[in-house]
Amino acid sequence: MVGAGVIGLAAAHYLLAAGHEVLVLERAPEGHAGTSHGNAGMVVPSHFVPLAAPGAVAQALRWLPDPEGPFRIAPRASLDLARWGVAFWRAATARRAEAAAPVLLALARVSREAYPELEAAVGGFGLRAGGLLMLSATEHGHAEEADLAERASRLGLDVEVLDAGGVARLEPEAGYAVAGGVHYRDDAHLDPGALMARLLASVRGQGGEVRFGAGVARLLTRAGSVIGVDGDGLRELADAVVLAAGAWSARLARGVGLRLPLEPGTGYSLTAPAPDRGPRLPAILTEARVAVTPLGDRLRVGGTLELAGFPPAGAPPDERRVRGILRSVARYLPALDPSPFAAAVPWRGHRPCSPDGLPYLGAPRRVPGLVVATGHAMLGVSLAPVTGRVVAEILSGGTPALPLDALSPDRYS
Repeated sequence: MVGAGVIGLAAAHYLLAAGHEVLVLERAPEGHAGTSHGNAGMVVPSHFVPLAAPGAVAQALRWLPDPEGPFRIAPRASLDLARWGVAFWRAATARRAEAAAPVLLALARVSREAYPELEAAVGGFGLRAGGLLMLSATEHGHAEEADLAERASRLGLDVEVLDAGGVARLEPEAGYAVAGGVHYRDDAHLDPGALMARLLASVRGQGGEVRFGAGVARLLTRAGSVIGVDGDGLRELADAVVLAAGAWSARLARGVGLRLPLEPGTGYSLTAPAPDRGPRLPAILTEARVAVTPLGDRLRVGGTLELAGFPPAGAPPDERRVRGILRSVARYLPALDPSPFAAAVPWRGHRPCSPDGLPYLGAPRRVPGLVVATGHAMLGVSLAPVTGRVVAEILSGGTPALPLDALSPDRYS
């Protein structure tokens, strides 16, 4: 297993439960708060529209002039970024988004149903039902969300459209300044840091080995089949390799002739002590693309999508992204004291974004011995259980019941 993020550890958990021996190799040191730790912790069947949605390109262009806006592209000479951008533009059509929606929804529903069982198996990580609020500050934004809610209802999700008064009745202590909202009752949330700690303990408790600070530089092959991994002071042979290295997966896949277009979509979050009176349910502030997540005695706010590549080691977070998040929170939550968040240390993670908004999940046809599980973008936590189950089914010789054709790792090769 290459990668000890939420996808890698979930896959390791299910593989061990199925009777496999598992070695997990992670480039970062143990205790590093990577992409799977500081995110919003949302489990969201409601997010069935892929990142490459109709209108996404036009919206991104409208956001670009704002230095504190929710989207940024750092100018750089990168052929990979250019190719990714063209593929994104081609994928952002109504036809392709309509085809992707039932796939994402099927994955998310299985994952949502699996989470209580996973928590019972590994120990508590703050899983809370109750749903998610999509909140809009403008009437136009609220109308767009209401239209999407109607579509979600047709797909079988439990949805309620709320006016401003309905939001206030559902969240009487939050003090939201919004035109309205949509309550997706099937959604849930959890503490992603606690989830990661529980999964790591489960993997080790089941006899799996997890090595941190073990950077994999290349996949080893023999006669076209993957037989192990190699790195600095590292060489391990295996019956199969699972590539779950997040945004770093593309470099390793390229070495075996597999093209996995991925861009690290950098996101930021701030976590502060929860106020005495504040939000009870997780929420997305829709126009700002900012998430608000209650985590027991803490409250987390986060967002932005920054296509800037991997920053140099030691590079500080972009303060403009942080200011943008705080500005948005103040707009929607005017009663919330901003000082604890202004004093918080910003977290930054690099989400693995595919150009069509779908994960890469499955065994490549032309690369025996390899299973790919990456490209989940903002849905890593949401889709971790189903991804882990699928990986275990594949390597146990079974045929996953879920439709995986649209997720094929071969689709850009």
